[in-house]
Amino acid sequence: MKARLCNNGTMEREKTCCFTGHRADKLPWGDNERDPRCLKLKEAIADVLSSLYAAGCRHFICGMATGADMYFGEAVVALRDEHPDVTLEAAVPHAGQEAKWSGFWKSRYFRLAEECDTLTVLHRAYTPDCMMDRNRYMVDASHYLIAAYNGSPGGTRATMLYAMRQGLEIIELEIDGK
Repeated sequence: MKARLCNNGTMEREKTCCFTGHRADKLPWGDNERDPRCLKLKEAIADVLSSLYAAGCRHFICGMATGADMYFGEAVVALRDEHPDVTLEAAVPHAGQEAKWSGFWKSRYFRLAEECDTLTVLHRAYTPDCMMDRNRYMVDASHYLIAAYNGSPGGTRATMLYAMRQGLEIIELEIDGK
């Protein structure tokens, strides 16, 4: 894995997709990934990734948060197993992002980071704006945004609004809250 502090965009934007979605604690199933709603979301992510690959997308950027980001990153790894020309970039808001997470999420984070072709760290330490800086970095480098969104306010909504203003093609995946 090649690590760098905030890259300046070596991939073609037209062939790049990023992702935004809720963290595990905002998902109706929490950490229970056997829940049918979670399985449905993971399947939808995989289907969209296959469609984007068919449309020429080759580079995918993951924000590396718990929950939906991890589902996305792991689905890209599975897509790359089928198509070796796929690349995965981890966009990390600050060094040590995972430090306060549970052991489950922390080990998953490191496993996924090892699978990434590139690790982009936006800030050396936490800042109040680092999460939004990460989200803007991903949007500014991308043509497509996949959003797993439940309608609630927060970072996912803010990222979608920013992506709309930047003219990205947005693919919204509904989160079943029932």
